[in-house]
Amino acid sequence: MTPAQLSRTVLHTVRRAVEDDELCVAVPERVKVRTPPRPGCGDYATNVALLLARDGGDALGIAQVLRRRLLRTPGIVRVDIADPGFLNITLDATSHAQLVRDVLAQGARYGHGDALAGVSVPLGVSDEVRAALVAHVVRRLVHAAGGVVVAGRGPVVRPVPVSGADLLRALGADAARWALLRPAGHDLPDLDPSRLLSQREDNPLFRIQYAHARIRALMRSAGQLGLAPEPESGAFDHPAEVGLLGLLADHPRAIEAAARHRAPDRLARHLVGVADAFFRFHDRFHDDCPALPSGPHKPSAAHRSRLALADATGAVLAGGLRLLGISAPEHL
Repeated sequence: MTPAQLSRTVLHTVRRAVEDDELCVAVPERVKVRTPPRPGCGDYATNVALLLARDGGDALGIAQVLRRRLLRTPGIVRVDIADPGFLNITLDATSHAQLVRDVLAQGARYGHGDALAGVSVPLGVSDEVRAALVAHVVRRLVHAAGGVVVAGRGPVVRPVPVSGADLLRALGADAARWALLRPAGHDLPDLDPSRLLSQREDNPLFRIQYAHARIRALMRSAGQLGLAPEPESGAFDHPAEVGLLGLLADHPRAIEAAARHRAPDRLARHLVGVADAFFRFHDRFHDDCPALPSGPHKPSAAHRSRLALADATGAVLAGGLRLLGISAPEHL
């Protein structure tokens, strides 16, 4: 179950509770679910009960009603209520394996879909280098989300005092694009080559590209051992794995939000989060339970599952970078 599917499930649960006279609230148009900020709080959290109670209702009472109903939903195994009315939702572990299979099946196109079907996104043209690049990438994002671009105002961004040719000479294509796309439109980009071209952890673009290169190296090594990625149901239970899976599941929504709000920076920040979560996952399995067998150890289902999660992460990073027009290197 993806975050978008879970959002629709929670919204449907609210609507049914109202129809059955168990709740007397206005049904919202949308419900948001998010990855909890701390481990141990389920796979996803929603503040829908608080929103439904904002006119003086009983948030905890509403949460109890929704909890009982959500627990009847296939794929949801646990729903906890946290003060003052948050719902923390835990999914069936088999859904984690299915998510990885879905990503691997779709590859770099995972996250493309019809979330914006029937939606027209106004977009104009500009001669200013940053506005022109943002408009070009937004067009890609809108098409990836199933929407249509129509004539309108261009993205509102702070211009940069250099030409595109100068940026390319100073930074190269990848870093130049990242410099203009990563900040929110109202922020002034950092164009310092010493930071943008640094191959260190404090450079977000390097972390993303390095994560992808590490994954490809891991898959090459697995191929030499004859080990194929295959997620096993119930294999992903460590917080580092669950955290990474949550971000992979959120990828379609990150693309949709970046398209809807004409804000490629939303996708860029999402990719940074995916890369950082991969390194937490990789460090965990490298130290405690390596993704590849070594010495006398034989390949196991656990090895294949970890490889599958790594491979799925690489697909998300490659697909996201491609939408931004940035390369996903096989080697670094």
